[in-house]
Amino acid sequence: MSQSSRPGTGAAPTSKQLTARVIGISVSAAVGGFLFGFDSSVVNGAVDAMQDHFQLSEGLIGFAVASALLGCALGAYLAGRIADSRGRIFTMLLGAGLFFVSSFGAGFAFSPWDLILWRIVGGLGIGIASVVAPAYIAEIAPSAIRGRLASLQQLAITLGIFAALLSDSVLAGVAGGASNPLWFGVEAWRWMFIACAIPAVVYGLLAMRLPESPRFLVRKGKADEARRIFATVWPQEEVDRAVKLAEQAVKDDEQQRKASLWGGKFGLLPIVWIGVILSIFQQFVGINVIFYYSTTLWKAVGFQESDSLLISVITSVTNVAVTIVAILLVDRIGRRPILLAGSIGMTVSLGAMAIAFTQSVTDSAGEVSLPQPWGTIALIAANVFVVAFGASWGPLVWVLLGEIFPNRLRAKALGVAAMAQWIANFLITVSFPGLAAFSLPVTYGMYAFFALLSFVFVLAKIPETNGLTLEEAETLFVKKPKKAKASKSGTTAGA
Repeated sequence: MSQSSRPGTGAAPTSKQLTARVIGISVSAAVGGFLFGFDSSVVNGAVDAMQDHFQLSEGLIGFAVASALLGCALGAYLAGRIADSRGRIFTMLLGAGLFFVSSFGAGFAFSPWDLILWRIVGGLGIGIASVVAPAYIAEIAPSAIRGRLASLQQLAITLGIFAALLSDSVLAGVAGGASNPLWFGVEAWRWMFIACAIPAVVYGLLAMRLPESPRFLVRKGKADEARRIFATVWPQEEVDRAVKLAEQAVKDDEQQRKASLWGGKFGLLPIVWIGVILSIFQQFVGINVIFYYSTTLWKAVGFQESDSLLISVITSVTNVAVTIVAILLVDRIGRRPILLAGSIGMTVSLGAMAIAFTQSVTDSAGEVSLPQPWGTIALIAANVFVVAFGASWGPLVWVLLGEIFPNRLRAKALGVAAMAQWIANFLITVSFPGLAAFSLPVTYGMYAFFALLSFVFVLAKIPETNGLTLEEAETLFVKKPKKAKASKSGTTAGA
């Protein structure tokens, strides 16, 4: 090995040093997922207090909760374009800045529409972070551990959910209720939003210390700089190959001129549709209903507000634990079998929740409650659902979105897929209060049906990408041309 090929001091880094560095880089990038989880769930503890404070109808409180997701969808769409023109690090910093500003705006909102506006601004930042983090991790991670590192995005999301629900529980507990004043006479539910500023600052500081994506640098004609970054995180014998593959991908892109997401039979390219459908299924199973409305849900089952917040925290801890299990298994078992098993688990648990809520009772005030043992069954089924999702569709969709798209399309296509995910999230979130008022059994039955469809989709359309480089993985999703009939008909094919 030549001296010039060795990073740093001239001594070749060991495999453990390389692994430690790339893990550190990936963890820092995945903090964007923490913002995603924190922002999406911090509203959980504030829902009832917001509704009482602003006197909101069921429809308007649903929109207020889901409004951030509209910003997320737009942020996700714009993220790919910003990341391709200004780089991955700049895009991370932009997301952190938007989220920071929105934290104080939402915390000091003076009307429901003011609150909704700041939630949308924060959503822009979250949407940006949700796209750039998995793209960046996929582009810098060695193929042997890419699945585990890409799964850090979902782990960060689950940790963000846990942190948000825990902070909601603590703040409401200290104040004696989310509607009660806390420090400086400001209500606890407002402090829940202001607390979002802390992870935004941490994310921004970490992003400033990260190296740029080497594959982005190759696209910008900076192959030497890309090589130096690859050498700090990849085994030395793989660095040259990684740079050559990236350079070849750029040449292929140039031959196709401008990268376009369009051109398929149904508008978007088939590979983009696969990413979009994966994203939609991830949300249409109703996972975020558990994290956005779980406090309200468990109050309906018979728990007090403080108990409901505690149960929500416990559920989020479960989510974190099973996501860690998925991280440990994704590069050993593979993507496809884990997704299939998760779909089965979600279908069964959601079906059990639908059955449980057929036994619900509505009192004269319109409050829904579940008699025993159905309340316990619903509680267990909800947590089994979280386990099935957290160990499969939660982390693995982000893994696949980071690795199935061609280099020329990755950031843009991931942006479109993430936008679809946020729109699907919005539709599920904003529709839940109305659907729940209509029929909880029908609502959870619908989610169970989408979980069953997700099994069929993976079985039919998702090949295994485990252990492949990004350039190799993307070829699995390219439809191979059928062999010419000439082999059967001899010279007639040439006629």
